[in-house]
Amino acid sequence: MGLYGVLNAGVSGMNAQSNRLGVVADNIQNQNTVGYKRGKAQFTSMLTDSNAGSYNAGSVNTVIRYGIGGLQNQGTTMDTTSNTDLAINGEGFFIVKDRGGTPHLTRAGNYVVDGSSGNLVNAAGMTLQGYSLANGDPKVSLNSYDGLVPVNTASLNMKTTPSTKGTLQGNLNSDDVAGTGAPGPNNYTKTKSITTYDNLGHAVLADIYYLKTGSGTWQVAAYDRGPPVAQLATTAMAFDGSGKPTGTPKLTWTVPNGQPFTLDLSTITQVAGDFNVEVKAIDGNKPSAVKSTDIATDGTVYAVYEDGSRYAAYRIPLVTVASPDNLTPRAGNVYDVSATSGVVKTDFPNIGGRGSILSSRLEQSTVDLGDELATMIASQTSYGANSKVFQTGTEMLETLVNLKR
Repeated sequence: MGLYGVLNAGVSGMNAQSNRLGVVADNIQNQNTVGYKRGKAQFTSMLTDSNAGSYNAGSVNTVIRYGIGGLQNQGTTMDTTSNTDLAINGEGFFIVKDRGGTPHLTRAGNYVVDGSSGNLVNAAGMTLQGYSLANGDPKVSLNSYDGLVPVNTASLNMKTTPSTKGTLQGNLNSDDVAGTGAPGPNNYTKTKSITTYDNLGHAVLADIYYLKTGSGTWQVAAYDRGPPVAQLATTAMAFDGSGKPTGTPKLTWTVPNGQPFTLDLSTITQVAGDFNVEVKAIDGNKPSAVKSTDIATDGTVYAVYEDGSRYAAYRIPLVTVASPDNLTPRAGNVYDVSATSGVVKTDFPNIGGRGSILSSRLEQSTVDLGDELATMIASQTSYGANSKVFQTGTEMLETLVNLKR
């Protein structure tokens, strides 16, 4: 049995070094894979029972470990030019789904917009998952993937916001001569126009007429330019001795096919100077399509429209587990939970020890090519030594067989 044990030990040693070399090969070919975590072959001895008269050689078992969790296993991050490239600064994993709909965990954040679906997918074809904010703050399932949907801003509709409020600022000339009648298209001293938006995003022009009615008093009216021309609202303005308005004058009307609208006039003064009234702020906008995507450090995904407005559409969660190094690696640079990794713990970035999300950054592989080449040489040397054990054992067994002939 002793010589057979030697042969078995030699084969076991060669198999172990083959496994070790296989892990090195995986590491080397993935040295440029985004978010890849270096694997390492570890060995454990498997001894057989021996007695005082003989020794039975055992074998060695190979265990593959991956340095997945912890800041010490975080790859360096590199700047990119794409704001959908994401890196996690700290603990946590993105949740993605493969083409079959099975969820996995990953650190690979090289996401781009898929042309056919509009979803954000990484280089392995995995779709990034998040919570929709369409109905307000989402309800997060802390120990599952329930409620998650593909992150997809490309499919958002064109957005329009009807006007509801605005503010004018500037000056009415205190030296103007008072007029008679009412301000309007046929009887006014000064006029300016503003643009509002209805429920469909159509621009609705309103002309604002100013008529001085006395010392420190004015009448202001808003008219829909039409056609047909129609008065929308009118109000009186009064100013104190220093030219500041008394009270809070405003014009209120309903935008045709739109919403109730209030125009604040309280920042307009009346001093000796040119007539100069301008828009300080007016809300609302015409229809605007999604131009790009911005992703904040807390995982909020904003759709950026052509008019510059931003809409919070999704929020990306991160998952942690008790023992990330015991996650099971799968094809596509993803991981699945195992019996020893612990259950998933889902929440948003920067909560409960989770890291933050960095946009326009990618986490690099943790493979060090120099270390892998050194391990390769050591594996080659060990493989040769184990093959010599097998060869020597074979020759001794042959000698023993010849003795019996």
